[in-house]
Amino acid sequence: MASYLGLRGKKLGYFVSFICTTGFVLFGYDQGVMSGIITSDEFNYEIPQTKDNSTMQGFVTAIYEIGCLVGAILVLLIGEKIGRRLSTIIGATIMILGVIIQVTVYRAHSPMTQFVIGRVVMGIGNGMNTSSIPTYQAECSKTKNRGLLICIEGGSIAFGTLISYWLNYGVSFTNTDMVWRFPIAFQIVFCAIVIFGMLLSPESPRWLLARDRDDEATQVIAALNDVAPDSHLVKLEKKVILDSMLAAGEIGENSSKYRDLVTNGKTQHLRRVILGATSQIMQQIGGCNAVIYYFPILMKESIGMGRQMSLIMGGVNMIVYAIFATFSWFVIETTGRRKLFLWGTVGQMLSMLLTFACLIPGTAAAGKGAAAGLFFYIASFGATWLPLPWLYPAEINPLRTRGKANAISTINNWLFNFFVVMITPIMVDRIGWGTYLFFACVNACFIPFIYFFYPETAGRSLEEIDMVFAKGYTEGISYVKAAKELPLLDREMIEGYMVRYGLVGDEEKGRGEKVVEEKVVEEKVE
Repeated sequence: MASYLGLRGKKLGYFVSFICTTGFVLFGYDQGVMSGIITSDEFNYEIPQTKDNSTMQGFVTAIYEIGCLVGAILVLLIGEKIGRRLSTIIGATIMILGVIIQVTVYRAHSPMTQFVIGRVVMGIGNGMNTSSIPTYQAECSKTKNRGLLICIEGGSIAFGTLISYWLNYGVSFTNTDMVWRFPIAFQIVFCAIVIFGMLLSPESPRWLLARDRDDEATQVIAALNDVAPDSHLVKLEKKVILDSMLAAGEIGENSSKYRDLVTNGKTQHLRRVILGATSQIMQQIGGCNAVIYYFPILMKESIGMGRQMSLIMGGVNMIVYAIFATFSWFVIETTGRRKLFLWGTVGQMLSMLLTFACLIPGTAAAGKGAAAGLFFYIASFGATWLPLPWLYPAEINPLRTRGKANAISTINNWLFNFFVVMITPIMVDRIGWGTYLFFACVNACFIPFIYFFYPETAGRSLEEIDMVFAKGYTEGISYVKAAKELPLLDREMIEGYMVRYGLVGDEEKGRGEKVVEEKVVEEKVE
């Protein structure tokens, strides 16, 4: 029986999750690293265009998101061909190249141009990683802990940002160019872990089956479940995956194409693409990176703190961020996605209103209230909106379009990330407290959209989620209602419901309906 580093079952699952989590720690680290160096004297000396220039500071920070956007587009174009693992390995390798370009910048040799190129290159690598890792994790996870594992991934962003903030503070006392070179170079450590870890991990079994690599997929499924390749569990899981792929057109004559992203019908591909993408868009325009990227600057410009105290407050804020990021780990499957989305939105809205109100008087005492508002915001965001938009697109989309749809979601993440990161320092400079009122109003607009259009996915397998949309379309009801009414299904029942909603051919109709009827009777008896 195949094993990976001698690992099978839970141990192999933990190893895969560790590598995926490291990829998102790297993502979080890079989100926070610029906040502590963009206004430092040593960085401004090497790249003088950034000194006391909020527009250039925003540009140097935000141009990274353009690279991430390009990386996500690359995954959209070639990700399904090369697979989840190779996409991530290539992405991490590109990030190392970007780091080298940045840390070798010197004042006398076009520093601004070289640094910007390095930021874009590194962004391309991170865009590839963040488009591939959630899909890979979702397809290698069991239903009962898929949400938890991807939430741990998302939550690890906060721990990466925490590391970067305190590392920035520590090196700020060196008063040399190590103030900015070392924090940027440190990312290579995470990149190396991701590269070597992925080289030793299995490929997604669903991706292997979609490429007709049946033997490899069988070995991976057996290894992840720690059973023999010819066991009933492996055969059943393969059959359900293949039936779902056949119904969705991932295999067979009606293979997946880009135009499938805009189709509806029983599979509702377009609706699901929109649901996944809007979760990423709302995460960005809700104001998270206005706080994460620029917290020390906000402390300095909006509240009037000195540089060292701003860095300390930024570090403390990231401790709060990391602590609350673990909250979803314990409630994601019991509370569900919808409630966490709604609770987080209300928390973010109230936090921005508090910050806005306390900045109006312009006094030191009121400034403390504004700081409290930003702390409350990052706690609300970390507990809810930080991990959920990485989980939701990876599970809401069917296998036929999952890779492409997840890449589209990530493309939107980086596009709106760039927009927010670019305009935040300008908004703070021009309209002051109005910045926070703007983000409060934006968050208020999220609530009805989530309530009416986001179906619950907690506790359901990836194939089972297909049944939610088939039920809603076939019965002419909202998909939120369909998710509430559809009972939790086991592997055998899924086959029956696929027949009931016309997702498989008539040749399986008798057996499929019989399975459903038998299970329903059993549930009533119990």
